[in-house]
Amino acid sequence: MIDGAPPMIALRDVRIAYGAGIRTTVAVERATFAVAAGEFVALVGPSGCGKSTLLKAIAGLVPVTSGELIVDGTAVRGVPERVGMVFQNDALLPWKTVRENVRLPLALRGLGREEADAEVRRLLAIVQLEGFESFYPRALSGGMRKRVALARALAYDPATFLMDEPFGPLDALTRMRIGREFLAIWERVGKSVVFVTHDVEEAIALADRVLVMSARPGRIKAEYAIDLPRPRDYEEIRFAPRFHELQREIWHALTGETALSETVDAS
Repeated sequence: MIDGAPPMIALRDVRIAYGAGIRTTVAVERATFAVAAGEFVALVGPSGCGKSTLLKAIAGLVPVTSGELIVDGTAVRGVPERVGMVFQNDALLPWKTVRENVRLPLALRGLGREEADAEVRRLLAIVQLEGFESFYPRALSGGMRKRVALARALAYDPATFLMDEPFGPLDALTRMRIGREFLAIWERVGKSVVFVTHDVEEAIALADRVLVMSARPGRIKAEYAIDLPRPRDYEEIRFAPRFHELQREIWHALTGETALSETVDAS
């Protein structure tokens, strides 16, 4: 982050509510935070606290009821430019090959065939999928499909990545491997990231800051600077004493909110 530079994402007193009258449900209340250019911010919180709702609001997919939401210097009114979103579901087009899935956003950007083909090769090399260009999604493992989805998101050349539990459906070993690969890619490209996860360890291993949300209606309850050195070894950093200190602090903040969420849901 450049001192004095405007943030890539800024929220001030954001409220998001659904319905009207007595049927109004407030998902997010008075959410305030900023994400600097090139910063990686993780959002954690109990189920139903509004993490994904906030992400969709930043992406322009959910309207803000009140407050201020700015992306790249412009108030969000519809889908902002240069924002790439990676969902829990990889959302690949099953009738298109790996090459065609990754080429799609390049065509939307207006790249010619030769330039697009060269960019597809570059992106597939980044996510280590050379040789799988002609495969269809059904022939790929879950981890490989995630890498295709990441390459496709990179093809948009976004300034900001919004990631909604992108590794959630994967088994533990695949999730660890994909996390390691994504961290290495991010440390090279340096994009802004807002990353929603239920996994505190994953959040600490990846992020520059972790924001803890309260039970619904979601507020930013606590903020933790992840003062671990970069570049990071995604696996080895988990054995560092400071990692365990941060893990304990964030879990203590999160545990009380989880208990509160269960109480509210039961009432």
